[in-house]
Amino acid sequence: MAENTATEVITGGAVLALAVGFFLYATQSTGIGGGAAGSYELTASFRSVEGVNVGTDVRLAGVKVGTVTALDLNPQTFRADARFTMKKGIELPDDSAVLVSTEGLLGGTFVEIIPGGSPFNLSPGDEMLDTQGAVSLISLLMKVFTATTDEAGR
Repeated sequence: MAENTATEVITGGAVLALAVGFFLYATQSTGIGGGAAGSYELTASFRSVEGVNVGTDVRLAGVKVGTVTALDLNPQTFRADARFTMKKGIELPDDSAVLVSTEGLLGGTFVEIIPGGSPFNLSPGDEMLDTQGAVSLISLLMKVFTATTDEAGR
């Protein structure tokens, strides 16, 4: 009986250690687990953040350089306020643009940063003013079908 108890304790400890390891890996790889020491935070206000969630990648030239950490609706402007972290050492010009992009027609959504040309850089906590929200696929398809129908009717 004592032999079974020792085996159960060792097995339970191994399972618990494995679960903690998976949790730590998940929080580090998604950027959800608290602010990383090697990062700083920026904000932006979008018309639409459809498809963007906490944990969504922030990319510069296709390379992940940050993570979305919070999304809130601003009750005064009715826009989506986003906060995201950026890796330290990546200094963005203050006229850089930020937009919601997708990986192809059916791909996932990410936040893309397009660097500007200003000699002045954004500081931690600054707001990026040049934004473009998500483009609705349904709206684009409706425009294409409407244009096609108009062309056929002429």
